[in-house]
Amino acid sequence: MNIISIEDRRIWDDFILAHAPHTLFQSWEWGEIEKGNGRKVWRIGLLANSKQQAANSNNLFLLSQIVKVTAKRGTFLHVRHGPLLVKWDKRVFSQWLKWIVQLAKKEQAWFIRISPLVDPSFDSFMQSFGFREAPVHRLDAEIVSVIDLRQPEGELFKKMRKTTRNLIRKSERIGVTVSDKGSISEFLRLHEKTFQRHGFIPNQNIEEEYAHFLPSGRSAVWTARHGGELIASAVIIYYGNQACYRHGASVQSTVPAAYFLQWEIIKEARRRGLQWYNLWGIADDERRSHPWWGLTVFKKGFGGETKECLHAQDLPLEPRYWFTFAIEKVRRMSRRY
Repeated sequence: MNIISIEDRRIWDDFILAHAPHTLFQSWEWGEIEKGNGRKVWRIGLLANSKQQAANSNNLFLLSQIVKVTAKRGTFLHVRHGPLLVKWDKRVFSQWLKWIVQLAKKEQAWFIRISPLVDPSFDSFMQSFGFREAPVHRLDAEIVSVIDLRQPEGELFKKMRKTTRNLIRKSERIGVTVSDKGSISEFLRLHEKTFQRHGFIPNQNIEEEYAHFLPSGRSAVWTARHGGELIASAVIIYYGNQACYRHGASVQSTVPAAYFLQWEIIKEARRRGLQWYNLWGIADDERRSHPWWGLTVFKKGFGGETKECLHAQDLPLEPRYWFTFAIEKVRRMSRRY
């Protein structure tokens, strides 16, 4: 087997659509976002024999987009939602691991962090290679609420919480209007008000994310208005077999526009023939003190299924890793995650 650099976007996209259509952070677009942030990005594949044949989506065993993160808490190589394997074979994984460890040492990284979208039972697989659970909270959609869009529209509505259904009907009665033609600038203005109200740390890459997925028609800003006033908005990414509720914003209002907004997004995703509507990250427990508790209650009200993936895994490469470990663990505890 040979590790090769993948330069052809078509090969990259075809592999993901065939083997990991539920990923997002391994997408080509996300790699471009990371490059725009000044980070080094490697796109590699594992090929049976690169001397005999050119790489294509059918003869690759593995795909991996690797990002070098340099932060105050430490330097590491990050593989979000990856690596992507056709089959989780120890021989294939060990070949990839050997290569990325060499790269990490060359780049003077303290550790390697991966978060493949696999079942939590894979923790023993990871431990056999020296990985340990990362001290960070559950980022990168490790626990999500997803709606199976292959059901009839009436069934989707019926499975929602009764309160959610009533608030959607109320929005329709009072004349809330929804559109997927909103601008990113108006979303960002509303988003700023939202994180100031709730005390969230704002995401710094929303505009870049929207812009990179826009040329292929994979991003949209949805808005909900009442009486001409913008009440709620959402940035949706259409990728692979799913629509992802990536970012949301709203004002304090007695008008339940956010519920009607989500219902219209769900119906559009279904019209597009997508398999899932991914409401993205939710809390990993039922604590009311959890920072995501209110958002989790909102998302679960739409009747989706909770899916959990393996928590992010770290492979320490030198003692300085424990400095990062301590900082991230204290940060997680102080933020009540």
